[in-house]
Amino acid sequence: MGLVGTDGRGRKGNLSDRSARDWCDEALTRLTAGRPESALEAARRAADLDPAAEWPHRLISLAHERLGRDADALPAAERAVELARGSWPARLRLASLLRRVPGRWREAAEHATLAGKFAPERPWPAIMLGDLALLRGEHARAERSYREALAIDPGAAQARVNLGLALLRWERPRPHHDPAWPVDPRDTGRARRALEVWSRQVRLLVAVATVAIAACALLLDLGAQIGGFAVLALLVPLTVRHARRVGVWPYVPAMFRADPWLGASVAAAALSVAVFAVWLLLGPVPPSTLDPVRAGLAGILMLGWPALAAVRALTEAWRGRPLRALAELERARAAERSARRNLGITLWTLLGRTWSVLVLVVAVALVVEPAAAVVAVVVPYPLVRSCLRARYGDDGWLLAATGLVVLSAAACAVAGPLGSAWAWRIGLGALGATVVVFVARALRAWWRGGPGPWRSSLLMCDLPMGAEPSVALDSEVRQTFSYARGIVLSYGDALGPRVAGAVASVTSSGELRLIAETEAWDAIEEDPRVAVFAADPLQRRFWVEVRGIALADSDVLRVTPKQVLVGEFPGRHQRR
Repeated sequence: MGLVGTDGRGRKGNLSDRSARDWCDEALTRLTAGRPESALEAARRAADLDPAAEWPHRLISLAHERLGRDADALPAAERAVELARGSWPARLRLASLLRRVPGRWREAAEHATLAGKFAPERPWPAIMLGDLALLRGEHARAERSYREALAIDPGAAQARVNLGLALLRWERPRPHHDPAWPVDPRDTGRARRALEVWSRQVRLLVAVATVAIAACALLLDLGAQIGGFAVLALLVPLTVRHARRVGVWPYVPAMFRADPWLGASVAAAALSVAVFAVWLLLGPVPPSTLDPVRAGLAGILMLGWPALAAVRALTEAWRGRPLRALAELERARAAERSARRNLGITLWTLLGRTWSVLVLVVAVALVVEPAAAVVAVVVPYPLVRSCLRARYGDDGWLLAATGLVVLSAAACAVAGPLGSAWAWRIGLGALGATVVVFVARALRAWWRGGPGPWRSSLLMCDLPMGAEPSVALDSEVRQTFSYARGIVLSYGDALGPRVAGAVASVTSSGELRLIAETEAWDAIEEDPRVAVFAADPLQRRFWVEVRGIALADSDVLRVTPKQVLVGEFPGRHQRR
């Protein structure tokens, strides 16, 4: 008597009578429902019933990944590739895990490339190659891969979302670390943290010391240069302590190249120390023509930090092509939640770009020719058009800031030709109010821990890959290959389609093992897609065609099925 119970969907039934594929279907259903722990149990039952099948191992890997156990997910993914070397879902499953393992990034790219070679008609290999390029900051290559995927399947939401990120020149969460490096990202993360903290502390100490020394000289008529040199002495142990925390000094130059803002921050801190030392040395010199030099050095020490932050904000606003990115995100927002979030952040980026152009137009009008301010009326047009097309009303702060920019543009356009002081005040006041709205929105996001109106809040779409069912060979197909008198292998080479006679057997895992003529091996190495045809001698009108991927293994060809066609002569057939 079988074991009676309830399955993962609460239905009663005989659990012991289920096959391995039934348990795989159940595991996939549970994964889709967001129950990875239960899915892992079902996948393990499938693997116990059919250890030679690769689909259960892929599902085990997926369940472990959903549970945050990458170390446990990797062996199952490797086992799936070992069982079915020609399976493109197994290659993608392994590639998605290897990209997070230090030193195995190139293996991930190789498996994704093979998946694309095995299944060029599927979008997922191209999406994986695009993701790998995007995570390395290779935006042009990522864009090409995503467009290849969309040419295959225009409805691939992940490709559209990540294409938007590539168009925006998105930076990964750890821009200082190249995923292809063999070093652990936690080590480079600690190094970056040490360098950032050192830079921040040095610039803060130097700025505070500058203000204190200048205040003593101006208000109390006291020279405090000795205290300044004491600050310089204090920086020595501070620097040594943080230098010991870096640990991966050979990678630091490469970290600066990968994350230029980290290098700029460290360089600014080193420059501030040198400028502070020069400023202290000029202190005892009697008042003379050096006063402007002293004032300029003090300005660098106190205003260098906010100036660098302003330059970074403007640079970030002008990176990428937000209008094209918005077009891609609009198409994907109905199918993927991350698209809607990225849509709002992209509109904030476009708002920053519009605000900076408006400031430039107003400044030129005030300095050169007031009538030129009439150009300001057209500046907000791309922003307004994008907001209307996106129909984005989730963020009231964004709508308020957009309204202020439009008001400022209109007021300045009127103020220039008419010379109205009140219109200038309204226009400039609206520009300033836009900054206030942005800061308020940023503080609100920081306080609540939510996504802010900045590029670092952009979210990459990273859906799990490799859950597709494998193609199984039923008993009729297995019987056909076991008793067939003649088996034909079809493959392609540079001159076109070719056929060759072969001897075949079916393994317990559902793979075909072929012995074929040597001329076919070189062609199959270039294009592994093959078709194997056999007719059943016991049922002379019954024929089978297995289309799959052939890979050389010792003295045989291992064919992983992708599609099975069965039928009766002279031509009736059906797919399995």
